Amino acid sequence: MKLSEFCLRIQKFFGSFFQKRTFFLLVFLSAPPAFAISDPREMLPNPQQEARAEAIGSQLRCLVCQNESIEESDADLARDLRAKVREQVKAGRSDAEVVAWMVARYGSFVRLRPPLTAATFLLYATPVLALLVGGFAAWVGRSRQAAHVPAPLTEAERARLAELS
Repeated sequence: MKLSEFCLRIQKFFGSFFQKRTFFLLVFLSAPPAFAISDPREMLPNPQQEARAEAIGSQLRCLVCQNESIEESDADLARDLRAKVREQVKAGRSDAEVVAWMVARYGSFVRLRPPLTAATFLLYATPVLALLVGGFAAWVGRSRQAAHVPAPLTEAERARLAELS
């Protein structure tokens, strides 16, 4: 086999390899997010109600996983909360009423994006306040250091220094 044939075979192999890889990457990235509804019986028969229930569930935190919505989590508690949300939606309650019902039972922590209150504002503002206080302390320390200029050496100190060197 000649070198040129070998190069063509390698180019053909890697060309098809990269085409396949690009195809799978595009398919993977274009796939919708997979929700954790493991049992189709959990889903509501009405598509509009199911879409509302998914939208509400994506706003509520799984209290077991704590960083996933109840729609993404496969924990037993998340499954129960999804069922409660679907039950409320099926009963005709509005999105705000369903979220308020969950907050009344589980507290504001059940929301993935809690509302801005004095407590959450303090929580969000603490890092900024810490940086400002630290910056002010550094500025004050530096200005005090610059203001403290040592006194010049006396003749006796200069003579002693000359002896030591």
